[in-house]
Amino acid sequence: MKTWRNVSLAVTAATVMVLTAACGQDRATESPNGQSVGNANPARQPAGNGYGSGNGYTDAPGGQAAAPRAAGRLAVWDSEKLGKVVTDSRGFTLYRFDKDTASPPKSNCDGDCAKAWPVVPAGDATAAPGTDASALGEVVRADGAKQLTIGGRPMYRFAKDTGPGDAKGQGVGGTWFASAPDGKKAAPGAADGTRDDAAENPSGLAGMSVREDPDLGDVVVDSKGMTVYRFKKDSAWPMRTACTGACLDKWPVVPPVGKNDTDGILKKGFVVFDRPDGVQQQTIDCWPVYTFSGDVKPGDTNGQGVGGTWYAVSPEGKLVGAPA
Repeated sequence: MKTWRNVSLAVTAATVMVLTAACGQDRATESPNGQSVGNANPARQPAGNGYGSGNGYTDAPGGQAAAPRAAGRLAVWDSEKLGKVVTDSRGFTLYRFDKDTASPPKSNCDGDCAKAWPVVPAGDATAAPGTDASALGEVVRADGAKQLTIGGRPMYRFAKDTGPGDAKGQGVGGTWFASAPDGKKAAPGAADGTRDDAAENPSGLAGMSVREDPDLGDVVVDSKGMTVYRFKKDSAWPMRTACTGACLDKWPVVPPVGKNDTDGILKKGFVVFDRPDGVQQQTIDCWPVYTFSGDVKPGDTNGQGVGGTWYAVSPEGKLVGAPA
């Protein structure tokens, strides 16, 4: 089993100051007292991590975190919807996080994120029958704990999965996905449960770019060509999200995109929002942005005007087609 050391970077006050400068300018009158990015939560989530308990993986008497359960002998669940999915010995789905890296293996889920997504310890984990045992490895986290990796990808469970066969973490935040036996995203229709790297981004587009829509004009799209939206109930300064919980199932967040991986997008206020739920979300002009689960192919704009609160985004981060 391969072992790697995970080097974590501390978030410093200087980073907060940079975000403040990027998103606070020209908005001084909107928030005279100021506020740290990501602290506000207008949706009033429950106290704690908001993910409940009862799965036996994260909760202990007195509210203290329990030691994560060993994975044991892994198994493969052949899901009609998700394809071949890796589970632990008890049948709980294992997940991978898009913001982690596989080469070298590195976890970017700590703190509250790790409470919502408990790490799978390397411990006694053994490969599922018929799978490549050499794909299993481990990464040493910042706290010294050894986390299981598959294909270099750190593995997690989801706190809201309460029984074998649950896959409630699939697609959460647009960054969490069930793992295939080789550590790639599980995909239906693939004989071995894997997905070609090219299939994850068949468009070849930049991480975020501009498309000319015949009805809406210039709108922002993600790397797959899917329309990007804003929620009118969010705010840019202070950065706040009003889309939490079940809302994220319909409106997945756009994960962080490098400034150099954009084409035609406003760079001012192009920063990452650390949401209260531990998920990182891209912003344009400091506005959190999303995609819509109801859009099934590039060019779809089925989310436009939904509820009178969701609208496509212009390259400057403005609402497209919203009533004045």
